[in-house]
Amino acid sequence: MIFKKYYIYSLFISLTLGMGLGLAKQSLASTKAVNKQDMQQFIKEMTQQHNFKHDELQTLLGNARIHQSILDAISRPAEAKPWYKYRTIFLTQSRIKGGVKFWNDNALTLKKASQQYGVPAEIMVAIIGVETRYGRHKGGFPVIDSLATLAFAYPPRSKFFRSELKEFLLMTREEKIDPLKQMGSYAGAMGMPQFISSSFRNYAIDFDGDGYRDLWNNPADAIGSVANYFKRHGWKKDQPVVARVTTTGKEFKSLIGGKLKPNWTYRKLKKHGIEFKQKYPDQQKGILLELDSGTKQPEYWVGWQNFYVISRYNHSSRYSMAVYQLAQEILKRR
Repeated sequence: MIFKKYYIYSLFISLTLGMGLGLAKQSLASTKAVNKQDMQQFIKEMTQQHNFKHDELQTLLGNARIHQSILDAISRPAEAKPWYKYRTIFLTQSRIKGGVKFWNDNALTLKKASQQYGVPAEIMVAIIGVETRYGRHKGGFPVIDSLATLAFAYPPRSKFFRSELKEFLLMTREEKIDPLKQMGSYAGAMGMPQFISSSFRNYAIDFDGDGYRDLWNNPADAIGSVANYFKRHGWKKDQPVVARVTTTGKEFKSLIGGKLKPNWTYRKLKKHGIEFKQKYPDQQKGILLELDSGTKQPEYWVGWQNFYVISRYNHSSRYSMAVYQLAQEILKRR
């Protein structure tokens, strides 16, 4: 199998996340940390099911390197921080100013994507701002190393990352790009919007019509792909995202927690002591969020369908809230 190179990508080290390249001296083929039986089974499946050549995959994966810094990073995600600390990572003046500039630089593309997919410009800008500071920090790990490390040396999520490694190999073959040259995050997310391989294959689009889906260096493709991702996950045009609420009594506590998918109607939330600043349709569904404010009094919010859609990007209520609040600050500043 021959991989033809269409792009030469700049290599970025994500200083924000404090990861660096973290290259180890041992390849996956030589270290005891790797589940070699799983790796051989993976190669067999890719050969039989997807017509890859055994020897080429053996060489590709055998030469991939295990990164201890990847294993360290995945065990301490930022989403584990309390809300009042997590928000300070993203709600900064530099990120807000950067969002205004990115919006101004790509105003026509953002307008087109918003009209076509129904997603507000500020949400698309905020996603790219949270993920890579508008393309400045796209990740400093070879994606093949990240995915191989997590697929074969991280048992808690090895099944998921073996699936993403399969998607990555299929993606590079389909896009005719070199799997050794693609750079990304410690978890294998790529480009300005940090799509994992399965998301790239399913949701990335060629928004400017130049014949390539380039999420690394083409803002138009990145913007269009984010909008397409949100639309495909159920974004509702001109509908609310989240509402700050207050509480009375103790009944509301029974509604806190659970999955991020909205499951309580506005009427039920009201009956349980949730007080809103405005009225919503009685059957509109939301979830009740309790966020650590750093004080004795938590923050309470109700997230609607569009809040849930943001969480499909990263399954964390803190992440969705950071995207929303950054979007609002960028919108106000612009």
